[in-house]
Amino acid sequence: MEFSIIQKQPKKDQLFILDNERSLGQVDILESNEASYVKKALKDKQSLITINQYNRVIFIYLITEKDSETLTQEGIRKTGATIQALANKHKIGTLGITNLSSKPNAAYTLAEGIALANYQFLKYKSDADKSVNALQNIAFTKQSITLKEVEQLTVITEATYHTRTLVNEPLAHLTAEQLAKEISTIGKAAGLKVTVLNKARIVKEKMGGLLAVNRGSILPPTFTIIEHKPKKALNKKPIVLVGKGVVYDTGGLSLKPTLASMDRMKSDMSGSAVVTGTMYAIGKMQLPLHVIALVPATDNRPGQDAYVPGDVITMYSGSTVEVLNTDAEGRLLLADALHWAKRYEPELVMDFATLTGAAAIAVGNCGIVCMGTADEEVKNKMRESGNRQYERLVEYPLWEEYAEMLKSDIADMKNVGGRYGGAISAGKFLQHFTDYPWMHFDIAGVSFNTATSGYHTSGGTAYGLRMAVDFLMHYAKN
Repeated sequence: MEFSIIQKQPKKDQLFILDNERSLGQVDILESNEASYVKKALKDKQSLITINQYNRVIFIYLITEKDSETLTQEGIRKTGATIQALANKHKIGTLGITNLSSKPNAAYTLAEGIALANYQFLKYKSDADKSVNALQNIAFTKQSITLKEVEQLTVITEATYHTRTLVNEPLAHLTAEQLAKEISTIGKAAGLKVTVLNKARIVKEKMGGLLAVNRGSILPPTFTIIEHKPKKALNKKPIVLVGKGVVYDTGGLSLKPTLASMDRMKSDMSGSAVVTGTMYAIGKMQLPLHVIALVPATDNRPGQDAYVPGDVITMYSGSTVEVLNTDAEGRLLLADALHWAKRYEPELVMDFATLTGAAAIAVGNCGIVCMGTADEEVKNKMRESGNRQYERLVEYPLWEEYAEMLKSDIADMKNVGGRYGGAISAGKFLQHFTDYPWMHFDIAGVSFNTATSGYHTSGGTAYGLRMAVDFLMHYAKN
């Protein structure tokens, strides 16, 4: 999807954004009977009207004010998804957008919804050339958007597309080694420094969590480090992002059921995709922040010398963990990465992971379960970013009682805490490996769609990326 600013209204397909009926008087390309039809439709509470003039299509969109600005903006994005479908139905290649409303960011938000809905993953379609969306360009009139907003929209769209594509790739292509290669390609395109540690280096470092999960696989693990370090970074200590990179999760010997579970487990590396996309956006925008991302990656299988329930493993930190469930593997990878992060003495660490079914059950696909030790001001800023981008956060507590659930009779701790409070005990497990301000984002319920929903397409959603980028943009400003 490409975006541009034009000096005059295009002669072809156009979309006009209004916030009241009076604005309709500024739409001077309608015939009198068409204008009368639109006025009646608006009075009948229609918010999106399509006029087919045969040689072009005109869309009139009246913004519906909701109970909050957050809901209003999300309504605009969702309308963008509706317009995207109509535009492709009419075989529109370039759509002109003119904002006649009083909301200065309406064109940006609407185009964002259009662009995110227009994503396609056609790599494995034999008739891909016949399935490509017609809509490829959005042209804004100059009063509708700023050049800076166009540049930001371009980067966010590209970052989202990269993230979704990584999640949508099957294990047959996206092994841990291939994930590291893809991250390297994406990172270098954004001017980032990318370092990949191979299995020999991981063994040398004694990353016991990552190596334990990898024991069941014939494929080697990787540990990828991505760095954005501008010369005039505003933060003296880096911000560190950590993404779970389980490229496929069978559950190991604690085997998952296939239906509605293992069949979508190529998406268990969504956390790694989100931090990769976030780093791409940071690099492209040249945010004045020193940011490092860590991606521990492997698949989790029951073959070879697979670790078993009852095993005790020594983590990278030196702590011992009694494994009672090999399907609670993501926290083992993340724990090694969180301990690695200590070497940077970070001012903030944010990890993203499809960590627990408990989080998905609790919140569903409506938001992200989060928890952590960052101060309240930082948490409030994260919530604000989540609300702005409609990637909302639900914070869970990290009470000491949850640590009691992880106590082991034979090791320092267990890798599961029991039946209740599963999302929190998983977070409490991770907290053990931190000694810095930290936030954990469990994206299990929002990372993957089995069907398209609004501007979230089927497959990988990139949910969490726009929240993270928004937070870091505002973090840099503050």
